[in-house]
Amino acid sequence: MTGATGVLGREALPLLRAAGHEVGVLDRHKTSLFDAEQLATALTGYDAVINLATRIPLSAKAVLASAWAENNRIRTEGSAALVEAARMAGVGRIVQEGISFVYADGGDRELDEDAPLKPVEHIASSVQAQQNVLAHPGGVFLRIGMLIGGAAQSPPVLVGDGWMSVVHPGDAAAAAVAVLDAPAGVYNVGSPVLKRDMGITRLPRFLGGFNALFEVFGRSQRVVSTKLTGATGWKPRADPR
Repeated sequence: MTGATGVLGREALPLLRAAGHEVGVLDRHKTSLFDAEQLATALTGYDAVINLATRIPLSAKAVLASAWAENNRIRTEGSAALVEAARMAGVGRIVQEGISFVYADGGDRELDEDAPLKPVEHIASSVQAQQNVLAHPGGVFLRIGMLIGGAAQSPPVLVGDGWMSVVHPGDAAAAAVAVLDAPAGVYNVGSPVLKRDMGITRLPRFLGGFNALFEVFGRSQRVVSTKLTGATGWKPRADPR
């Protein structure tokens, strides 16, 4: 597993061990996430790899496109190197984290994995990570909703009063473990709730025009996880609101 010290990794590690898996974690001080040969050496002997590595800016700098550069590189170049390494090492399953915010505004419609996407600026890297991982025959990509609760830090504001997919970090981590035995493909991870019911400060929708971050959080995204539940039995256990 990569990203073992992150918000999702800290939740996933004990779940993997509780499920009886022998787990190794990537030490990024010794192995570069962008070097396929180094990664292949680290992955040799493993049946699967779960990539939960991110670098999400949590300060006010998150409104700046430049603050997302490292996270974008991890999702694009890092996922590509990991897929190549998995092939070299004979790893049969690769699970990649991603985000559900890539969906276009859907109003009150339920959005499954085939719903239209509208990737812009920093969220476009999630779509590239998906393309990279699905090029592997055992690739699984998770479109994870907004992490709320636990060790997660939610954005200070949401724009508009539509729908948002949210999930507790523990439930998102449980999904990453559950899909180890699921068919390859894309899975939504989260529960749709109305933004007005989330107890988070909201800005008027017209302010969403200031930058891509506000535009994304101004969309109404009633994302459903029916496919994931049908394939694995996964259901959220925590109420993240």
